[in-house]
Amino acid sequence: MASKNKVPFRFKFSEFLLIIFVLLSSLLLAFNSGGFVVNLKKVGFSIISSVEKSVHFVVDGITNTVNSVGELRKLKKEYNELVLKLENYEQMQRSNADITKENERLKEQLGFSISMDEKNIPAQIISRNLDNAYSYLTIDKGSVNGIKKNMPVVAFQNGNQGLVGKVIQVGTFTSQIMPIYNIKNIVSVRIQNTRDLGLVSGLGTQNQPLLLQHIRKRVMEELSYGDVVVTSGENDNYMRDIPVGTITKITALDYNSSLNIELTPIIDFARLENVIVVNQKELNDRKTSSDNSDNE
Repeated sequence: MASKNKVPFRFKFSEFLLIIFVLLSSLLLAFNSGGFVVNLKKVGFSIISSVEKSVHFVVDGITNTVNSVGELRKLKKEYNELVLKLENYEQMQRSNADITKENERLKEQLGFSISMDEKNIPAQIISRNLDNAYSYLTIDKGSVNGIKKNMPVVAFQNGNQGLVGKVIQVGTFTSQIMPIYNIKNIVSVRIQNTRDLGLVSGLGTQNQPLLLQHIRKRVMEELSYGDVVVTSGENDNYMRDIPVGTITKITALDYNSSLNIELTPIIDFARLENVIVVNQKELNDRKTSSDNSDNE
């Protein structure tokens, strides 16, 4: 019964208009007071700030990357320049060292040339024939420099004087030398300690020993490895007592009354660059001048 007497709720049109009017009034009042404008500005500022910050981050990253690439190229260029300077410096050091050594060799040779009693002509080897047993050396001095055929040739190497050979052919500006290792070159020599006389001949190349023959067997016990063999000075072919080589091997053959003796040349021909051609018939005027200046 109670449910039958209940009045149902109805939403009148006039009430709806009232609600709409109240809402519109509230909105107009809010706009007029600036509340919504401020909120929109805050929202827009936040959005724009975030976009600007992102753009700045991206642009800054790209700029840093470009700068880093440029800096890397600059560093690589500077590194290559430093490497080139270092190579040039090392090359300059090697060149200076080579020049210093060359000056020392020339100074040593000049001093030896001046100290010799005989007139002499310093020369440089410009070519060599090593293809056969008849090897020759060519020097840069000829007849215009006073060189003549059969003049002896010596060298001063590593503080030691040694026999190189003799002149066999003379041109205007160059000459040819037959070295002592040529099989056709035979030199009269003596063993420095015992003064026994013998003959030295070459075996054809600068890498082979010299052969000393005609030394009597009975003096074998007086000989030692390392004994120096020098020129005898006989027949005026070479000056006296110029070192030729040192004894490295002694062989006694049953069928021969003489010893076979091998020598290592005093001169290292593989490293020989400069020689001195000697004129035995004239005195060294440079030594005379040097002696006179020392006495004064």
